[in-house]
Parts: sequence; C-alpha cells; structure tokens
Amino acid sequence: MRSPIVIDTNVLLAANQMHPDISSDCVAACASRLRDIQVNYLTVIDDQFRILSEYQKKSSPRNGKGVGDVFLKWLLQNSANKNVCAQVSLTETNEDEYLEFPDKKLESQFDKSDRKFVAVASVHPDKPKILQATDCKWLDWHGKL
Repeated sequence: MRSPIVIDTNVLLAANQMHPDISSDCVAACASRLRDIQVNYLTVIDDQFRILSEYQKKSSPRNGKGVGDVFLKWLLQNSANKNVCAQVSLTETNEDEYLEFPDKKLESQFDKSDRKFVAVASVHPDKPKILQATDCKWLDWHGKL
C-alpha cells in the first residue's frame, strides 16, 4: 500500500524553477520527489479541489514542460484513482478556516493559503506528512502539528 502525502504548492513551483532564490539542489530535490510520489505515494487532496485549484493557478498543466506542471497534469488525470489519490472532506467555517485544523491558536499564524494543507493532513486517518520546499516558517510549527 502506498504511503499518503500532502504536497504544498511551493514544491511544484520549485520543481518548475519558478520559485525565487532557491538552489539548483532544491529544484532537483523537488523534481525528484514529485517523480517518486507518482510511483510510490498516495497524494492526499480535498474533495472540493481547493488544493488542485491552487496548483492550477500557479502551474501550467496543459502546456507547461516543468516537472511540477507534468506532475499536476498527472494528478488531475488521476484524481479519482483511489490507488493514486485520496480525497478528504473539509469543513470551511470561514474563508480559509477549517474545522479540521488541529490547533486553533496556531491556525491564525498560518498563511491563509497554507491552512488547507494542514487540515487535509489532519483529517486523513494516517495523518500524512506535508511535503514543503521553501517556507521555513513551517519548521517552527513542526512540533505542534
């Protein structure tokens, strides 16, 4: 069985070389990780496509040639395939606020666009890790999450 994982948008951006101020090693690591996820992991998203919508706003699955673009195209094609992708439900209590966010005090410290990733990981029964590439703020919250 594939291990579940949640992927922050900045991983796709880094793999596409679209994130400023990152090293070539980071680009290569993100690209390699996305390829590995396609083969070995279960990507967890929300069933209202909030995550996929954000990916699509920042990537080009139709005509993009970057690794992140290719990954997104593959994920869109396989979003209903339960062997590749798991969809979970979120309860949005206010815009970008979720009942499933595990620490209400911490939620207000998160960028609004990142809250869905934490809520998705929290509601999935296996509590998957969140793959994140360039936002060091997440390091401060690791223990609480």
